Amino acid sequence: MAEMPSRQPDKFRQEITRLKERLLTLAGMAEEAIHRAVQAFLRRDRELARRVIHGDREINDLEEAIDGDCVRLIALYQPVAADLRQIMAADHIIAELERIGDLAVNIAEEALSLEPPGGRDFHPQMARLAELVLTMVRRSLTAYVEQNPALAREVCRADAEVDELYRHLTQEVLREMVADEVISFGEAQISVARHLERVGDHATNIAEQVVYAAEGESIRHRCQG
Repeated sequence: MAEMPSRQPDKFRQEITRLKERLLTLAGMAEEAIHRAVQAFLRRDRELARRVIHGDREINDLEEAIDGDCVRLIALYQPVAADLRQIMAADHIIAELERIGDLAVNIAEEALSLEPPGGRDFHPQMARLAELVLTMVRRSLTAYVEQNPALAREVCRADAEVDELYRHLTQEVLREMVADEVISFGEAQISVARHLERVGDHATNIAEQVVYAAEGESIRHRCQG
């Protein structure tokens, strides 16, 4: 690939800075969507759930706009090495953030299916699972901002705890469903736990891209090692 044209190097740096700023805006939106969706579910807050669902369009629109920026920057400036990795990593990360937004919608939809407050209690580890996952998301984004591959690898390792808690919670809820024959409530909890586990996977994917951008090393499928 040809080297990036020497003309307008300052313009390119400005464009990269703007790209990162827009990515962080998207990150804040996706993180807030997951947080609100979890609160809507745990509080059985139907109005908050609806706001999460309605807000997904804005996340999708911004993701598409940033993706277009990435394509344009590569075509216009023909970056190489670290510059190219930065843009490619950003393009991958925004896709992960858009999927996190989708999972927030899924959780919000489960909140709409619940009975009003005063019904059965949630599994005691549901809030813990949500907090672990949200911490992974926040730390993966901090690793991106700081270009900190060591922190990114910590995010990867945290995914094992999320997976184990998800399996434990699911097994216990299934036993409760069999014992008490409360099927729909148990199904909603298992569905939300599964969505949260997937959010953790997306946070791991973001962390992998941070390592790739910083070090040029792909650690996909071995991030936890």
